[in-house]
Amino acid sequence: MTATKRALPSLPLALTPVILTLLVLALQLFYFGDFTPHVPLAIGLAITGLVGLKLGFKWIDIEKGVFHVIHVSLPSVSVLITVGMIIGVWIASGTVPTLIYYGLVMLSPQIFLAAAMILCSVVSLSLGTSWGTVGTVGLALMGIGAGFGIPVYWTAGAVVSGAFFGDKISPLSDTTNLAPAVTGTNVFSHIKNMMPTTIPAMLIALAIYLAAGYAVIETGNVSFARIDSITAALQANFYISPLLLLPALLVIILAIKKMPPIPSLFAGVVAGGLTAMLAQGSGLHDIFGYANSGYSIKSGVAEIDSLLNRGGIQSMMWTISLVLIALGFGGALERTGCLETIINTIIARVRTFAGIQTAAIGTSMATNLVAGDPYLSIALPGRMYAPVYRGMGYSTLNLSRAIEEGGTLISPLIPWNAGGAFVISALALGVADGNLQNLLYIPLAFACWLSPVFGVIYANIGVFSPRATEEERREWKESGEAVADLGAQGWNVEEAEAARPVATA
Repeated sequence: MTATKRALPSLPLALTPVILTLLVLALQLFYFGDFTPHVPLAIGLAITGLVGLKLGFKWIDIEKGVFHVIHVSLPSVSVLITVGMIIGVWIASGTVPTLIYYGLVMLSPQIFLAAAMILCSVVSLSLGTSWGTVGTVGLALMGIGAGFGIPVYWTAGAVVSGAFFGDKISPLSDTTNLAPAVTGTNVFSHIKNMMPTTIPAMLIALAIYLAAGYAVIETGNVSFARIDSITAALQANFYISPLLLLPALLVIILAIKKMPPIPSLFAGVVAGGLTAMLAQGSGLHDIFGYANSGYSIKSGVAEIDSLLNRGGIQSMMWTISLVLIALGFGGALERTGCLETIINTIIARVRTFAGIQTAAIGTSMATNLVAGDPYLSIALPGRMYAPVYRGMGYSTLNLSRAIEEGGTLISPLIPWNAGGAFVISALALGVADGNLQNLLYIPLAFACWLSPVFGVIYANIGVFSPRATEEERREWKESGEAVADLGAQGWNVEEAEAARPVATA
């Protein structure tokens, strides 16, 4: 807290660090072709610091804002570290290979599209990586789909729907941990709150893929050689059994029982380590290595090697460093009043929860479009809108869901976004070679764009939009989180108060 109340920056000045940062990001992403936003965001933090100095702040004030936001995010950083361990150990235990194996053997031509979506969902859920799923299992499925005579864009749509759905609801995913980190919520509560939009979107997508499967696939003999080579490699290198799914089942049970995320996930690490020792013959020192540096395999099958050579604490350092820098940038914008000015401009025109929820989704989408970075599309709107939700008395779980829908799910649908560029490249869609018809995967990735549609509908009809509990409000106060004074922003005070939750016994 500063001794004097400083005037807020003007809108042009408040937008200056945001616009300049986006320009530097655009230079990095599009001109240099380097999808590494760390340094541009660090430059953005420096630009925000200069704006703060111009406004009369001392560096120590700005620094406090930066480290306050980083401090709030440390529990989620701890989750990411644990996630790195669990990925490496679960691969070694055979848990992940078993999931892939049973997913592949379920495939058949007419249900291929639906099965491809489900398989990608399972793999992405178990690994917490949509990109890893797209680039490995997804690429294998593209070849299988071509063998079935399915148009490339249909297969790509199913792969993207499944991969990013699984990523969105996986407690192992970096974006799924980033969203609650920037909004101050719990990762398991965040996942639970996404179900009302995610499940209907996936069911509709599943129904469409099932119907399309019977409409677009020619009957006839199809070679399953690629599937056979993958499943054979899995069996040759791992003991495969449904019993190996027990570590994943344990984490699911602990999540359902609402146990804290870090102990729950670490229990999964321990269970995976014991399983690796008992079922796969790994030694204790091997388990330590998998948890720190990830798993390594040379099976001779490219898809298997690419998918399973991953995990470990060190694999998360790229994401963790990005999270810390992005949140520090958001903290500097918040402390200097730039975010407050931008938010005030928005809420001066939007006076309802439905409007704010729609604006949050739209801002995440716009950041994806302009900045081309899915992480920034989650981190920046999350810090921008959180005080408004608190001021309205709504749980910030609504916000964490909104920025996942506009951030994680829309990223692969924008060709110049990091997510979209990766999808086009990894699935060999050949858009740069003039195969523009393959961009039809964008509308055919039904689960990705239906989820935010449901989010907007729910906000407008007032369902699945939880109010803040007394416990949440107490946590806001204890952690010093900003709460917007809506009356001071020109809102009708009675309307603002009506939006607040009613305390119940």
